[in-house]
Amino acid sequence: MFDFMLTEEQKALQNEVREFVKNDIPSKLVRDMDLSVIETGRPIVEMAGKKNLLGLRFPKEYGGRGLNWAAEVVTIEEVGVLGTSITCAYVMPSIVGEAIDTFGTREQKERYLKPTNEG
Repeated sequence: MFDFMLTEEQKALQNEVREFVKNDIPSKLVRDMDLSVIETGRPIVEMAGKKNLLGLRFPKEYGGRGLNWAAEVVTIEEVGVLGTSITCAYVMPSIVGEAIDTFGTREQKERYLKPTNEG
């Protein structure tokens, strides 16, 4: 997304995710996922969850940040520089979480959505 289209909040999020991608995700993890040495995206999900970078659109009470789709896209773009394997792993909690957030009961959201967003 072009910088001139972003709000200050979105630019701050973009920088936060850029730093996460640059400093926290080991290059070996990226290579291992691309080569199918690691067949699960669990490590990236856990790392992102610890930084509160999962399920950004979901309510804060369920581990999200209550942001909008534009914020989610900004984040996906930044993670996307690492390649398809890492990005697919990163977006999975949002894909699964969407169904839980939209159709789940309060109890289901508490039981499944919150832990998913926490990694």
